[in-house]
Amino acid sequence: MKKRVKKFIPKIIFKIFYRFKNQNEINSITGNKVLCPICNSQFKVFGSYGIIKRNNALCYTCGSLERHRLLWLYLKEKTDLFKHNAQIRILHFAPEKNFYDIFSENCDIEYIPCDLFPEKYNFEKKNQIKKVDITNIPFDDNYFDFILCNHVLEHISNDRLAMSELFRVMKKGGWGIFQVPIDYDREVTYEDFNLTTDEERLKAFGNADHVRWYGRDYISRLENAGFSVFEEDYIKVYSSNELFKYGLISSELIYNCKK
Repeated sequence: MKKRVKKFIPKIIFKIFYRFKNQNEINSITGNKVLCPICNSQFKVFGSYGIIKRNNALCYTCGSLERHRLLWLYLKEKTDLFKHNAQIRILHFAPEKNFYDIFSENCDIEYIPCDLFPEKYNFEKKNQIKKVDITNIPFDDNYFDFILCNHVLEHISNDRLAMSELFRVMKKGGWGIFQVPIDYDREVTYEDFNLTTDEERLKAFGNADHVRWYGRDYISRLENAGFSVFEEDYIKVYSSNELFKYGLISSELIYNCKK
């Protein structure tokens, strides 16, 4: 029966059909109003997501969120990451599955995904996810061409040491994208290491496993580690209709850090 259904239903709809048991749920997302630029799936609307639910956020197929889709568009349209003629080395902390798949399948990329707790991942292919402490990265100086560290530093108590390590292992002339949640109403980053319970951190930082709210001084923290930081307002190239179509947040900036 499953094979017969698969024969007559488009691939994306087939996936959704078997993911959702309730027909009303299937009907509520089937459509072509939004497009995930990472996996090219189309829906009526992206799913809601977050502790405080955000509408039009989650791709039902690849699991991407707003920040992943914006980053993918930026990497494809504004950088030469996928246009190298020679092999490049990429270090990727807390690897998201959609980026893991793309980097793993590119023969021009020597790809090293890593995390402090690699056992929590279940999507490894040819690239083993290595156990790496971001405050003590086990690679030589000037080793990586590109480093992706997407919403990681807000979890790290000694983020200044982590930034220093990222700078150390990046090649001269290399670059990286280091995204964090930022409260742009704060001039100075807020952190209080006396807050140790999930309840305290959730109330203070918006998430139980965060240890700070970054403020507008995030750039200076990165610069103090040695980086040249470019705060990219790339989101402004998209119209309001495109923001909805791709499921993007209009206030998100991209932090392109170079050595």
